[in-house]
Amino acid sequence: MNEIGAFEKLIASGEFAVTAELSPPDSADPEEVYSRARVFDGYVDAINATDGSGANCHMSSVAVCALLERRGYTTIMQISCRDRNRLAIQGDVLGAAALGISNVLCLSGDGVQAGDHANAKPVFDLDCMSLITTLRTMRDESRFLSGRAITVPPRVFIGAAANPFMPPFDYRVERLEKKISAGARFVQTQYCFDIPRLRQYMSEVCERGLHEECAILVGVGPLNSARAARWMRKNVPGVHVPDEIIERLENAERPRLEGRRLCMELIQQIREIDGVAGVHVMAYRQEEAIAEIIDASGVLAGRSPWNPARRREASLQRASS
Repeated sequence: MNEIGAFEKLIASGEFAVTAELSPPDSADPEEVYSRARVFDGYVDAINATDGSGANCHMSSVAVCALLERRGYTTIMQISCRDRNRLAIQGDVLGAAALGISNVLCLSGDGVQAGDHANAKPVFDLDCMSLITTLRTMRDESRFLSGRAITVPPRVFIGAAANPFMPPFDYRVERLEKKISAGARFVQTQYCFDIPRLRQYMSEVCERGLHEECAILVGVGPLNSARAARWMRKNVPGVHVPDEIIERLENAERPRLEGRRLCMELIQQIREIDGVAGVHVMAYRQEEAIAEIIDASGVLAGRSPWNPARRREASLQRASS
């Protein structure tokens, strides 16, 4: 529980990190989790398991992460403030650490009105900032928020979300700085389609030296069509899809293929921006395309991220030596 995790070590090494998002199944079958994760083998450094994304009910993030960690994957558990109070959250963090989960992404969570249980009662006992502080208190001070002692504290690498593309833009870097002060050491951003805006954001981040305190992974993902791009621009807060991208998809003979090519190009451009520590790939219902996109982008530079197959090989080598 107290060892530094593989993802934290990778970030500390300065390697360009690649993470991806896994959508938990609407099922109690663990094989559905494993089959969704296998498409990432050898291409991502860690897998996010969403926590009721879009306020829709799925298998819990802690369960998905526990299943995958047992198979040798590195996972990032998401915690949404929407659904649980501080008692439940702190208990989940201890339980997750006991199951080998060492990376946690702190989120406010989408409003329940957006999902499939509109009559659910939102909790929001904590907000994102106080959630980050809670995890840091448990880890560094070995105590609950009540002050009661924790005998063995959870070793957690604390992450948060950021949205460089939502106005007011001058507030975005300040907001990031507050999350870093609270204890966040890695950040995954909203989808990036606006490279000039990202460059401006990262310039301000680097001016303040925030990239040296926190690893910033920029969110990317393939678009299926011009229609999907327009829908995202209209309905997803903080996502700006420029007109030229929509036109490019509209004029493409094979829009889905063009969307993947566009994603690969964005990754390559993001890789060259000072202060960026990696990318976070979100490909809802296109998870099978992630390996192709990452491979074509060349951002791994010949590096093969740790995965269950490599773990088995290493185990067999140790056994035979």
